[in-house]
Amino acid sequence: MKKHFIILLAISFCGLFIHAQNTDKTLFKSYEPGFYQNSILKDIREQKSKKQAPAKKYFKLDFSGKDFPVNIADYTVLGHLLPHSQGSTGTCWCFATISMLESEVLRKTSKELGLSEMYIVYHEYIARARAFVQNRGDISFTEGSEATSVLRMMNRHGIVPREVFSGMPKEAKFHNHKALFQEMDDYLMSVKNTNAWNEEAVAETIEAILNKHLGTPPDTFVYDGKSYTPQDFMADYCQLNPRDYFSFMSTMSQNFNEKGELVEADNWWHCDDYYNLSMHDFLGALTESLEKGYSVTVCGDISEVGFDKNVEVGIIPNFDIPQEYISNEARQFRLSNGSTTDDHCMHAVGFQKTKDHFWVLVKDSGAGGFDGENKGYRFIRDDYIKLKMMNLMMNKEGARSYLDKIIK
Repeated sequence: MKKHFIILLAISFCGLFIHAQNTDKTLFKSYEPGFYQNSILKDIREQKSKKQAPAKKYFKLDFSGKDFPVNIADYTVLGHLLPHSQGSTGTCWCFATISMLESEVLRKTSKELGLSEMYIVYHEYIARARAFVQNRGDISFTEGSEATSVLRMMNRHGIVPREVFSGMPKEAKFHNHKALFQEMDDYLMSVKNTNAWNEEAVAETIEAILNKHLGTPPDTFVYDGKSYTPQDFMADYCQLNPRDYFSFMSTMSQNFNEKGELVEADNWWHCDDYYNLSMHDFLGALTESLEKGYSVTVCGDISEVGFDKNVEVGIIPNFDIPQEYISNEARQFRLSNGSTTDDHCMHAVGFQKTKDHFWVLVKDSGAGGFDGENKGYRFIRDDYIKLKMMNLMMNKEGARSYLDKIIK
């Protein structure tokens, strides 16, 4: 009996030793200036005289000695336009979704066409200001929004090429919305404080502020020798139909395989057109869409120890949660306690299958996306998508098998 006990004890010790050897390590890493400080801020004159805050250390996964599939050439890459920066703005939701729609134009027509993000942002702010009045100030008025707002604005206003409406001064290299947003926010706070709830007057004032900072978007324009309205350009030249795109979420707070609202602040207009999938089907819809050649807008949490701007990967370290324990419940636990938030939207443009994982290549307009060697790209592992990504948008044909189970 004693001999058997010693053998079991030895086996247990070996198991613990092996587990310890395989545990991901951590470190406190000093913050280093990146693309945002070295490129974007240099283009913003008022920032030049400001002192940089002292560097802080932050808790991170220790990526040293680890090997990740970060060679784009090893990925199946879908057609897309090259990355470009969203500058000093909080409009990733629009950049990522417009990028996905540019890929759709390329897939449908073979045209490499840059679409105007700021045309959508312009109309989004006016709609949001109207909602601010209608709700007597009880809505979130920030730069953040959701991919679904792009489709909503396109349904109402169409779309235009970026070269027709850039929304940026000619001398600028990057967008800078600090002054724009501050002026709008100050004005709306004055409306709230004085109870000046005149919707048309507020909309006109916000429009005037936008015209000053972004320019005035055209009602008609000439492109490739032909005159278009934004609606005609969207339908005829781009061959885009906003109703062809569907959004997905994954939460246990609502029934799976039913449509519902993505409950979070950036969904300020309470869009309830999200199809709710289990975590497994959520990843499956993304995987299926990419494998069928349809790129995807991906939004979720990038403020994690396993998401690194220099290494360019997003993974879940095993000290957070072991791979085998990632489940609907583990995902919901993080949604419910607020540790998973909708920080950022990106555009999934490729994939690679390794021995143990499905990796997704994303195009990233955020400043952090330009800090690594693959400027404007990141590589996200399937475990990170299952646990930390909050919503997806894709062509309905990309997720046809999942939609067929829901839509009867």
